[in-house]
Amino acid sequence: MTDLVAPRRALISVSDKTGLLDFARVLHQHGVELISTGGTSNMLRTAGLPVKDVSEITGFPEMMDGRVKTLHPKVHGGLLALRDNPDHVAAMEQHGIGPIDMLIVNLYPFEETVAKGADHETCIENIDIGGPAMIRAASKNHGFVAVITDPADYAVATEELRANNGQTTLAFRQKLALTAYSRTAAYDTAVSTWLAGQIGETAPRYRSFAGKLAQGLRYGENPHQGAAFYTDGSKREGVSTARQWQGKELSYNNINDTDAAFELVSEFAPVDGPACAIIKHANPCGVGRAASLKEAYVRAYQCDQTSAFGGIVALNQPLDAETAEEIVKIFTEVVIAPGASDEAKAIFAAKKNLRLLTTGGLANPAAGGLAFKQVAGGFLVQDRDNGALSLADLKVVTKRAPTEAELADLLFAWKVAKHVKSNAIVYVKDGATVGVGAGQMSRVDSTRIAARKSQDMAEVLGLPHPLTKGSVVASDAFFPFPDGLLTAAEAGATAVIQPGGSMNDDKVIAAADDAGLAMVFTGMRHFRH
Repeated sequence: MTDLVAPRRALISVSDKTGLLDFARVLHQHGVELISTGGTSNMLRTAGLPVKDVSEITGFPEMMDGRVKTLHPKVHGGLLALRDNPDHVAAMEQHGIGPIDMLIVNLYPFEETVAKGADHETCIENIDIGGPAMIRAASKNHGFVAVITDPADYAVATEELRANNGQTTLAFRQKLALTAYSRTAAYDTAVSTWLAGQIGETAPRYRSFAGKLAQGLRYGENPHQGAAFYTDGSKREGVSTARQWQGKELSYNNINDTDAAFELVSEFAPVDGPACAIIKHANPCGVGRAASLKEAYVRAYQCDQTSAFGGIVALNQPLDAETAEEIVKIFTEVVIAPGASDEAKAIFAAKKNLRLLTTGGLANPAAGGLAFKQVAGGFLVQDRDNGALSLADLKVVTKRAPTEAELADLLFAWKVAKHVKSNAIVYVKDGATVGVGAGQMSRVDSTRIAARKSQDMAEVLGLPHPLTKGSVVASDAFFPFPDGLLTAAEAGATAVIQPGGSMNDDKVIAAADDAGLAMVFTGMRHFRH
């Protein structure tokens, strides 16, 4: 293995031809012979570059609709041969195999084909075979071969050749090999994930996940932790697809919290009116819905003004100037919305540390997909929690049925509770949260904390009673005993939504009846750990 290698022959076979002509001209200027396939060969030749077809090298035509063209010893031998191994060199001479010192390949657009909703056969035909085989061969032999799999590397390779008089360094080839192996791994992951979905296999024997680097991060949750942000190609609206208009780069915690905020606000369709969610440490500290976006923000803010400071604001409609003026009254880390008016952007421009992101739309809360979590020695995989309820799904279990207004608030509270860390308790009144209890080991403690925070906010707002008076309450899982429910009643809640299913349901229902509460069961829980 040597450090500097001057490529003399390059094999080019690409699906994405972005930037290829300019790079091919660079190779030609450095005296590199060009070999290519199909449409790529025609493009290079039309541009006036000398190029040989792969079929000239192999002695075989492309066949089987292009399925077989590079799977040949004269290709793979040229990629895999060790130039400093006498036996390899002798074999090359004996069989007329010329060395291939650079491979430029990007793969059939399988991921894009699936994303477009193509039929089964079209997806199958977009599974690349020859490309990954060549990439792996060239990457294995990176001591002598440079392999480029991403058009983004053309400029870097051009500079590498310029800086080294038409040669590549071992360090450069090693980095290219890393990118190449990562690319084929991600490609195979996409194929296996798609095939599992096609046949309904929820737990395949092997499971992998892949992503493309979107952003290197200064650190993770804490400064001593390294971190990076990757996208998975799913194009789900949110922080991964958003355009950032201003402010410094998002941090690890910013990205995590912004995702949580946007997923929550996406539960509220724009046609149902403006909605706002304010998130702190991945938990909502306020969610509101109102006739205007500004009022929705104010209602969310008034749930917990202390926690909202330095939080993440998510909106379900484009940001307008009036709402922007209200938001900048306190320090806010990030605002994310489907869009923003020019006037709103101008208002935010005066706050250089405020990040503004626009997504072009909301995330689909009903969409499927997988979520995974690392544990020691492995990881857990599950479907996304896309469970949703309508009025028809609710079962009234108490003597008193909820009023129409209570039912609307109960469904609102249930949507919010889905996005609160368990044990989760959410009080709601008139379309806005008035108390949130998150992440406690005891459900009773979550109930008490949420009520206490509501009492604190009432004092700030100069109200004579806690915000929870006359509210409804949602619990993400069942009340195992009446104590949590009675604590909510003491806080002023008049109606309850919970999954049900406890061994003590009868006792809890009886306690609700004695307290004059209306209660509905959902038959669905929303644990969030």
